[in-house]
Amino acid sequence: MNENLQSLLQNEPKRANIKQVEGGYQIFLVSSQCLDDQKSLLLQLKGSFQYDSTLSNKLARWNQNTTECCNWNGVTCDLSGHVIALELDDEKISSGIENASALFSLQYLERLNLAYNKFNFSIPVGIGNLTNLKYLNLSNAGFVGQIPMMLSRLTRLVTLDLSTLFPDFDQPLKLENPNLSHFIENSTELRELYLDGVDLSAQRTEWCQSLSSYLPNLAVLSLRDCRISGPIHESLAELHFLSSIRLDQNNLSTTVPEYFANFSSMTTLNLASCNLQGTFPERIFQNLSRLELSNCNFNGSIPSTMASLKNLVYLDFYFNNFTGSIPHFQRSKKLTYLDLSRNGLTGLLSRAHFEGLSELVNINLGNNLLNGTLPAYIFELPSLQKLSLYSNQFVGQVNGFHNASSSLLDTIDLSNNHLNGSIPKSMFEIGKLKVLSLSSNFFSGTVILDLIGRLSNLSRLELSYNNLTVDVSSSNSASFTFPQLNILKLASCRLQKFPDLKNQSRMIHLDLSDNQIRGAIPNWIWGIGGGGLTHLNLSFNQLEYVEQPYSASSNLVVLDLHSNRLKGDLLIPPSSPIYVDYSSNNLSNSIALDIGNSLALASFFSVANNSITGIIPESICNINYLQVLDFSNNALSGAIPRCLLENSTTLGVLNLGNNRLRGVIPDSFPIGCALKTLDLSRNIFEGKLPKSLVNCTLLEVLNVGNNRLFDRFPCMLRNSTSLKVLVLRSNKFNGNLTCNITRNSWKNLQIIDIASNNFTGVLNAEFFSNWRGMMVADDYVETGHNHIQYKLFQLSNLYYQDTVTLTIKGMELDLVKILRVFASIDFSSNRFQGVIPDTIGNLSSLYVLNLSHNALEGPIPKSIGKLQMLESLDLSTNHLSGEIPSELASLTFLAALNLSFNNLFGKIPLNNQLQTFPADSFEGNRGLCGLPLNVTCTSDTRELKPAPSFQEDSDSYYEWKFFFAAVGYIVGATNTISLLWFYEPVKKWFDKHTEKCLLWFSRK
Repeated sequence: MNENLQSLLQNEPKRANIKQVEGGYQIFLVSSQCLDDQKSLLLQLKGSFQYDSTLSNKLARWNQNTTECCNWNGVTCDLSGHVIALELDDEKISSGIENASALFSLQYLERLNLAYNKFNFSIPVGIGNLTNLKYLNLSNAGFVGQIPMMLSRLTRLVTLDLSTLFPDFDQPLKLENPNLSHFIENSTELRELYLDGVDLSAQRTEWCQSLSSYLPNLAVLSLRDCRISGPIHESLAELHFLSSIRLDQNNLSTTVPEYFANFSSMTTLNLASCNLQGTFPERIFQNLSRLELSNCNFNGSIPSTMASLKNLVYLDFYFNNFTGSIPHFQRSKKLTYLDLSRNGLTGLLSRAHFEGLSELVNINLGNNLLNGTLPAYIFELPSLQKLSLYSNQFVGQVNGFHNASSSLLDTIDLSNNHLNGSIPKSMFEIGKLKVLSLSSNFFSGTVILDLIGRLSNLSRLELSYNNLTVDVSSSNSASFTFPQLNILKLASCRLQKFPDLKNQSRMIHLDLSDNQIRGAIPNWIWGIGGGGLTHLNLSFNQLEYVEQPYSASSNLVVLDLHSNRLKGDLLIPPSSPIYVDYSSNNLSNSIALDIGNSLALASFFSVANNSITGIIPESICNINYLQVLDFSNNALSGAIPRCLLENSTTLGVLNLGNNRLRGVIPDSFPIGCALKTLDLSRNIFEGKLPKSLVNCTLLEVLNVGNNRLFDRFPCMLRNSTSLKVLVLRSNKFNGNLTCNITRNSWKNLQIIDIASNNFTGVLNAEFFSNWRGMMVADDYVETGHNHIQYKLFQLSNLYYQDTVTLTIKGMELDLVKILRVFASIDFSSNRFQGVIPDTIGNLSSLYVLNLSHNALEGPIPKSIGKLQMLESLDLSTNHLSGEIPSELASLTFLAALNLSFNNLFGKIPLNNQLQTFPADSFEGNRGLCGLPLNVTCTSDTRELKPAPSFQEDSDSYYEWKFFFAAVGYIVGATNTISLLWFYEPVKKWFDKHTEKCLLWFSRK
């Protein structure tokens, strides 16, 4: 405190009101006597406001009987007794300011703070009359609409804060007329400008020019989420005094200007979520203390100059594309927060990275490609509270570390790595530990719950998917005290019985899946967490029944009991779940007629792979938010409720495959149908495909195979640009494939199976020309989104993952995902005639081609030799003639070939590839000679025998097995369905363990 300030305190001790602010002190001299007119205006102001007096700390205490109004809370006066400051923030005022003439009459006001109130109307124009204002704060006060031009009369403003954290999307606070330029053109004294959440889109890209032209003294600029766009104009460099820039959550779509390094006073820079690109400049402001660049598109290495920032306190590079190694931060002695997660950083972690960083509180390096062993030193940083190293490639053992009992660590997340060995005992000595996540590693040994009991503050424990054995026997001891957990995940921990969790009063999430627990689900499990349990996963155990009385928690959101041995009636779920999975059990009997009333909020409901009988109850139609319904592989009968299809504006996946449903498919798909997957295969449906299917414009998978449908080819779907999988096999479809097609007809189709029908006519060359979904380049795999999937919840990372298995004469080809580079055509067992079009050679991603058992003639097209991805080719039992093209010998991936029973002649091309197939791949072509046939070629080798007439050969066509994967789906005509539940943050974990939550079903 300087000498002048000390003198003031000595001479005016009763009249000095001193407040410490950023950069120094703010001094108000308070009059010993309140002026009557000022007191009157304040009381009028209080009377005009509507506010909650029970929550007020200021207005409620303004009292007419108190003469000294300058001492009222929130009021400051000058020496003359005039009110010069009003601090009425967070007073819960809801109205009255729009007509508050008393406020606008306080002409000496220099400071007005109405932040954090509950106004829901425009900023009053009367505030523009307070022309002496130097500080105006209306932030987060609920104001909406156009900011009045009258505020531009406040030419003495030094600080203006109109920001809002939660803008009203219907009526955002905005600067449109006037725009930003006109609003600030007279505000040359302004040093701090906060307009977060204010709509500045009318300014387009000219906001930089406006600021640099009118605000030469600006030091703090905060324009978070203002709908401004880039580029960042070079004129911003003229604001030499800038010390803080916040432009996060705007679509700047540009690079970081090099001139930013010239802001010598810069201490804070926030450009998070701005769609910035390119590399970050090497030149960096040396006084920088806070740098936030999360959720952008930066690439390249993190600048090495970052390691020289001596004043750095906060660094956030979360969710970018940075590569290379992590800089050493030894010089950044003040660093407290470091987040480099979700990048592509590589290399080792060493002691040198963090040595001497005694103030470091948070380290998050998750979701990178870091490898090597973990240095024990990182656990010993004296101030460290949170350590997150999940989803990397760390290996080896985690060594014990010193001073565990005095450690401040409250969070350790090492999940999804390759760590092995035993868990160090020192981890169970960290008394302040709240979160311990070690899931999806290779830790081994036995964990006795007594060790967990030492962590009295623990709220989250995750040990799933290791090689651990968790011994829960001590949990039943009267002397054992289990910490009060919120989350417990012990999946795949070799549990043989339930741990005693009856006394857990805070638990909301329990995962004991993929263990060896037998017998009953205890009835006490529904009451843990005081009835607050929201997530229960007991899947992949050997549970047989539910102990009575059964009373599920009304707060359950996820109830997952799939892949057990539960038998008897279908368990009536509680009324709150969003996700209910009873699939792959031994449940029987019928579905309760009122089941839909118990699932009013459900988005996912599956009873697939049981022995459920009876009808589909119409109450299912009462589930208003249903996205996935899977009743496949049961013994359901009757018709599809018409209302189920009528309500398909939310339904994304409907799988009723492999039941005994009959009748016609209701023609009731509405406009706005949201279906992406429809599987009605292996039932007894008759009649035609409903014309209203054309309303399902998002449809990706349509499987109606193995029914009794009698119809023509569904030309009505020719403009369905989303359709990727079409299965019509084993029905009574007939006629030709002639449709009035355009260039975009079925353009994304990847898999088409129309085998075993009565289709006739010639193969349309235009079809094969249009199917661009079968022409995807192999390098498409690198794009990231390379397989068909259905996202369950748009605001979550839960989605369907597809898996398909083809069976070709007993040989299985497994595809873990239906890649977008995978394509298959099966036209077998129909009555197609004519030649095979040359355009089929354009389908570069074709893996399987089956045209067998037709009446095709002419030569085998040489263009088939261009199908370099082809693994299975069956052209058997046709009338094909001519020689086998030598181009087929170039199909190096070909694993199955059948050209039997045609009119082919000549020498089988000599090539190691073709000679590896058995002789029966070429039999029935009497004109063929050469290996692998036991027929020697002679000069008069010629066609001797025509192909046999069309015949059905049940062993020759492909039989599809489709797996409905990860909570999941795909398509199919037969055999096996599996359901996977896949969560994005554990993507690596899924690849390593196939997620352990996978729901595998086998056809009964």
